[in-house]
Amino acid sequence: MGAMDRVVRFFFILMIAALYFVGIFSDTMAIVFGVIALYLLLTSFVGTCPIYLPFGWNTVEKPVESGRNRRRRRR
Repeated sequence: MGAMDRVVRFFFILMIAALYFVGIFSDTMAIVFGVIALYLLLTSFVGTCPIYLPFGWNTVEKPVESGRNRRRRRR
């Protein structure tokens, strides 16, 4: 999981918490969004998201290869 993905997840966790404490979410809605926030928090700490696997998505940035490690093209 990439750094930007973790930042976005953390932002959504903060939004859900703020809406809960302001009183926008209550009863069943609070439980549903609480579970979503816990899922986002858990996947941020673990560093992988099970939903990404079937789609083959990967948000980890690939390292830039230096000129020395790059394979030469055959002419």
